[in-house]
Amino acid sequence: MSDYRDPLESADDRIVAGRAADGDAAAFAVLVRRYTPMMRAYARRILSGTADVDDVVQDAFITAWGQLPKLDDLGRVKSWLMRITSRKAIDRIRATRPRADLEGIDPPAPDVSAPARQAEARAGVAALSDALQELPGSQRECWVLREIGGYTYEEIAEELGIPLATVRGLLARARKDIIVRMEDWR
Repeated sequence: MSDYRDPLESADDRIVAGRAADGDAAAFAVLVRRYTPMMRAYARRILSGTADVDDVVQDAFITAWGQLPKLDDLGRVKSWLMRITSRKAIDRIRATRPRADLEGIDPPAPDVSAPARQAEARAGVAALSDALQELPGSQRECWVLREIGGYTYEEIAEELGIPLATVRGLLARARKDIIVRMEDWR
């Protein structure tokens, strides 16, 4: 009986991964033996102990074998393998998630052109217009630039030549006032 031990078995991850990246299948086998238990445990946690654990780990190693030459820091092969395992497990969950067939469903479009809906929309716009007219000018300017113009707070401050904190305060007061005035339209 021989006491020979493969030096790769005790070698640093960087060395083993480097040899595997160069196409050494024996070195890759060392990585497989070294990290399979950890990857299986990790996949089992993500997949809640399903039978797909071994398939996920195998898929992760297949991906790793093809991508290993692209790994920048070979010393981080362990965390890299765990990320691959995580992605493969999540992909497996996504693949088995039930999906509704939306092909046969044709929901009716909302009838926005109905006279009652148009009248309601016009009344809402008129109420908002009235609420805006009752705001002080600086609040109205800030509100219109933000909510209608889509300006950022910084852009409003620059446009109106006022401090950013003032913009925030004016907008807060304007929004509060409009919410109170538009209460009936909620």
